[in-house]
Amino acid sequence: MAYDATITTEDEVDVMSGELVDPTGATADRKAALVKQAESYLSALMKFDITAGYAGLGTNLKLLFNEYGARYAGMQLIAFNMGTVGATFSSLIEPEDMIQLHIYRIEQIEKILNGMSTDVRDFLGVNP
Repeated sequence: MAYDATITTEDEVDVMSGELVDPTGATADRKAALVKQAESYLSALMKFDITAGYAGLGTNLKLLFNEYGARYAGMQLIAFNMGTVGATFSSLIEPEDMIQLHIYRIEQIEKILNGMSTDVRDFLGVNP
C-alpha cells in the first residue's frame, strides 16, 4: 500500500525519524498509520475534522499540523526499535534525546492549539 496520510508527507516523517531508524519498522504503511493517529488526535483536540478540512486551512495552521504529524510519527519510529547499542544508534542516549526533542515540540504545538481563542478558531474556520 502507498503512503496516504493527509497532513504530512512520507519524506517529512523520514526527516523527523532520522537516518538511523530501523528500516524494518519504517514502512510506508506504518508511517501513514502513525500520521493518521496524529490526525485523529488533532481532530479531537481542535473539534474539527483535520483530514476533511485540510485543504481549506491557512498555510500557518497547516504547518503546525504538519510538524505535529511528522514529529509524532518520527518519534514512534525511533521508539519502535532503538537497536542494540552500536548496531544502529551509538548509544541509547541518542534516540532518547531525539524523542525528548519531539515531545517538547509536540507539547509546544499543543499549547498553541489549546490557547487559540474562539475568535481565532472562527477566523481559521476550525470551529464545529
